[in-house]
Amino acid sequence: MLLIAMGKGSGGWGSPSMSIHSRPVPYLFLLPAVLLLAIFNLYPTLATLNESLHAKSFISNSNVFVGLENFERILADPVFWKSANVTLVFSILVNPIQIVLALLMALLANQRVRGIALFRSVYLLPVAVSINVTTIVWGLMLDGNAGLINGILAQLGIPKQPFLTAPSHALWSIIILATWKGVPLWALFFLAGLQGIPESVVEAAKIDGASRWDIFRHITLPLLRGVMLFVLVADTVANFLLIAPVFILTQGGPQLSTNLIMFETYRRGFVYSDLNTSAAMLWMMLIFMLAVVLIQAFVLRRKD
Repeated sequence: MLLIAMGKGSGGWGSPSMSIHSRPVPYLFLLPAVLLLAIFNLYPTLATLNESLHAKSFISNSNVFVGLENFERILADPVFWKSANVTLVFSILVNPIQIVLALLMALLANQRVRGIALFRSVYLLPVAVSINVTTIVWGLMLDGNAGLINGILAQLGIPKQPFLTAPSHALWSIIILATWKGVPLWALFFLAGLQGIPESVVEAAKIDGASRWDIFRHITLPLLRGVMLFVLVADTVANFLLIAPVFILTQGGPQLSTNLIMFETYRRGFVYSDLNTSAAMLWMMLIFMLAVVLIQAFVLRRKD
């Protein structure tokens, strides 16, 4: 009320002589959010960069500036390259699977049939469950001895599978878990994009004799380009930051087959107490992730 009263006076914020862009009121409302972003995002990021350029000195018990030595140590570490390779394989597999399934689920949820409202409610249930609870439940289901999935396979005459204890199975188990958790969320964005497509355009295509495939290929997909770019970028970032399933179920094993970079970063910092190397690895992951996102944005950029 005080701000409004002050703006009513001559020469105040409400004065016609002042440009709307010079009024400080909108910026005052934004100030708390900006401060929170600076405190919880910007400051930790800069602090991590500073940490990556230093190393712990056991003689003086302080951080000593070492420049890029931590980055050089990481690049010479075979465990890091193994972790980078696992992360790359994981991303190449899980991102297309999640996006395709999310688009198919959105197309199904966009149909006008009886019971579709119930389906839209049910398929979003994985989004409401926390990733930790999801991981624990899937860990019980994937148990090699008494898990539900192996019980079903036994009824079908299929031998038990070492889902979380064999290098050939463990990463795929994490992919299945991440897909079950992520697909409904990305489908929600696709569904919003589908409902934003003008019905007049679709009806005009039908009148011209276009088939469902033609409509999907030449109308739906092009008009979903912006949504698809957002989903692809957000999905890539989310999967790069995935750590809970690995931390709870496999601890990076067996034989480092699920040792994603995010978990390796955690292990360097909090298991081996090497915070400087961990910070350097975080920045390398950030740079790589930014490069991937820029490439995706370039490939799927919207053309006029």
